[in-house]
Amino acid sequence: MKSFRKIFLAIKYFWLPIILTSATALTLTACNSANFKSTATQVPQLVSAILSDPKTFNYPLSQESPNVFPLIYEGLTTENPISTKIEPSLAESWEVSDDKLRFVFTLRQGLKWSDGKPLTADDVIFTYNDIYLNEAIPADARDVLRIGESRALPKVRKIDARRIEFTTPEPFAPFLGTLGLPILPAHALDKFVKTKDQDGKPIFLSKWGVNTPPDQIIVNGPYKLERYNTSQRVVFRRNPYYWRKGPKGESQPYIERVIWQIVESTDTSLLQFRSGGLDTVGVSPDYFSLLKVQEDQGNFQIFNGGPATGTTFILFNLNKGKRDGKPLVDPVKSRWFNTVEFRQAVAYAIDRQTMINNTFRGLGKPQNSPISVQSPYYLPPEEGLKVYDYNIQKAKELLLKAGFKYNNNQLIDAQGNRVRFSLLTNAGNKIREAIGSQIKQDLSKIGIQVDFTPLAWNTYTDKLSNSLDWEVSMLGLTGGLEPNDGANVWSTVGGLHMFNQKPQAGQKPIQGWEVAPWEAEIAKLYIQGARELDPAKRKEIYAKTQRITQENLPFIYLVNPLAMSAVRNRFEGIQYSALGGAFWNIHEIKITD
Repeated sequence: MKSFRKIFLAIKYFWLPIILTSATALTLTACNSANFKSTATQVPQLVSAILSDPKTFNYPLSQESPNVFPLIYEGLTTENPISTKIEPSLAESWEVSDDKLRFVFTLRQGLKWSDGKPLTADDVIFTYNDIYLNEAIPADARDVLRIGESRALPKVRKIDARRIEFTTPEPFAPFLGTLGLPILPAHALDKFVKTKDQDGKPIFLSKWGVNTPPDQIIVNGPYKLERYNTSQRVVFRRNPYYWRKGPKGESQPYIERVIWQIVESTDTSLLQFRSGGLDTVGVSPDYFSLLKVQEDQGNFQIFNGGPATGTTFILFNLNKGKRDGKPLVDPVKSRWFNTVEFRQAVAYAIDRQTMINNTFRGLGKPQNSPISVQSPYYLPPEEGLKVYDYNIQKAKELLLKAGFKYNNNQLIDAQGNRVRFSLLTNAGNKIREAIGSQIKQDLSKIGIQVDFTPLAWNTYTDKLSNSLDWEVSMLGLTGGLEPNDGANVWSTVGGLHMFNQKPQAGQKPIQGWEVAPWEAEIAKLYIQGARELDPAKRKEIYAKTQRITQENLPFIYLVNPLAMSAVRNRFEGIQYSALGGAFWNIHEIKITD
């Protein structure tokens, strides 16, 4: 799935669109590899750990998190996670017309790519017109750039070497934040877009994969790729042409090297951190008590940003379509999944408070909405948001109402089929594995047999976004403040409309794909919400979307942990927040020893 948002990152740079996440945290840890430790005293470095290998170095084709792009690319704008304001990045300024339809951005002077070549308006024009707005490139970014009921895209025009004009067909409230999308190098990628393969597709679709030599990946962010060793590590080196300067005119970032160690589980990351060789680790609830008593001895601090901004949920495959004449989902199970009372019964049968008490050690909050609780557009339960507090009796009543029956405490449908399905998630994440085990136990109390199966991340995401060969899944999406960040989730043809996914470019067609009326209504409301410039009116529009999602449950939301990270005290300049994590401002963070 993608493509999906980046969830609970310890390094958090919010670019759109939403991306799938394989872990509850992008944990920054240290590497025990001798060839890196030997230079640790000479080169200021931050070493990090991720659960799985990167899938691509080609940003428009990336759909998962963690990924390398927050460190190596920037866009015209950026969101400050402390002030929550949209701030200049590669663009030093912009002007907006009175009718709010024309935006003129001025690039900073002297911008350069990591190979020393100038970064100009031509790169912005290429990035948007030839990549993001190009229908031949399956970029999920296009979903968040679509405007209005017509799903029109903005017009992008070069004024001169430093100025670019964007024109929208109607007012579009999230537009400035959307332009945080990374700018890509025309001189390195243009030829790949224009050259077609034997099937008439741009060879760009097969370029800049993880087998590409790192020195060929041209970037504009604080770091550039230096090395990638499969199943071992990703190494980043400071970009000498990065534009930011310190207060005395010195080059930034100050940290010379960042290393991501690829580890097999969050337990391994914890062991590395406790051994003294790690710089930081995402603190999941099951680690908190253990680490809290070691803060002084270990010379680190645990930062707590409150509830994380993302979501964790389970979802049923509601796709009624067929591929090559074969249903994507067993028709018997598809009937269950597409019965709203069935989904509501499952929601009532999941004991979130026990999940908070046990799996999250009390360090979590129930999640009841696709919109983060920190967002001004979040609808709290006291204002009419439906919630599904644990209620086994209510769950059984809904199932009986929907025509299900019980036979020796086993749930069967009206045709006598035993209710049983598989629940997938990504392996290696202890929290998700514990949640899955509890859901299996909880649903057994209403007679449902769950076959819980954690899978390797790449295998899992292939099922979710490509083959669509799955029944029920658990995963997470990152969160932000702007609801339209989820446009590619709620558009019925969006790249992350995962509960009823339409084939994406290059995938096999699906026959008989249907859109439910409530799905279409949510998509319509998201268009209205993006069009509306009055914050109060926008809030009411998004309140309607949340009421519909909680009534129909395309996602059954679970629990959000508190956003916590442990960081060694030698890092100076940490400004921690749930939205940004510990290293969102990595360019200005220093190492004091």
